[in-house]
Amino acid sequence: MFQRTLSLLAALLLSGCSLFGEDADPALWVVKDADTTIYLFGTVHVLKPGTRWFNDGVRDAFDASDEVVTEIARPDPAAITALASRLGTRGGPPFDPAVDRAARELGMPDGAIDRMEPWLAAMTLARLAAAKAGYGADEGVEARLHDAAERADKKVAALETAEGQLRLFDGLSGAAQSAMLDATVRELPDTGKRLASFAAAWGAGDAESVGAEMNREAAASPEIAQALVTGRNRRFAEWIARRMRQPGTVFVAIGAGHLAGRQSVQAMLAERGMRVERVAY
Repeated sequence: MFQRTLSLLAALLLSGCSLFGEDADPALWVVKDADTTIYLFGTVHVLKPGTRWFNDGVRDAFDASDEVVTEIARPDPAAITALASRLGTRGGPPFDPAVDRAARELGMPDGAIDRMEPWLAAMTLARLAAAKAGYGADEGVEARLHDAAERADKKVAALETAEGQLRLFDGLSGAAQSAMLDATVRELPDTGKRLASFAAAWGAGDAESVGAEMNREAAASPEIAQALVTGRNRRFAEWIARRMRQPGTVFVAIGAGHLAGRQSVQAMLAERGMRVERVAY
């Protein structure tokens, strides 16, 4: 099961999932008290063109909100590329020939992958494979939400920074990074199918299937799960609990995997005595 860890956990972070051009009704939750309402919406970071999700209950919750909060602010691709290069450049011997072959097949120049840290090499290959299959960040949920928030002149905030997210990967042990890269290379041919399966559950509002997959991944790689999922879930829950002390209506959009599974954000809020309800629409 470790083979799929990178592709699915990266779907929560800087890579993403895919859903073919069709109607989607992703899950939405709400936590509220007398003067504060916070909607919790699970996102996927890239989609295929034509996916229709920003309507019905999701749109109603967004329109009712004074503030929109995402994982990071609207990213600057050039700045992220420069940051990734600064954090993820290495010296040392070349990777296994299989890594170089995979990079060449995805259009990278000879030897370019060997200058990257294993985590960045893995993410780069996963991103290129997704792009080759037709999945674009411009179609992703966050991009659409940022556009809509700007048009509506809503306050926009972020839970994390792009640098902080990249440092989560950079902070993984060498063994975890190497295993991640090896697994990514092995699984590249099935990238589209795996991500489509994950995103199909998202589009159907099937939080149980999303959670079941995330729980299997967490069991397979505790270090990665702690760094990329569980630890972040706890920080997100802490932010939500603090924000509940202020009046207003907030639309919080974070990776769908953070809102599913045994250690989801909702579960951590429940530990604090807060009631989180699924929104029916």
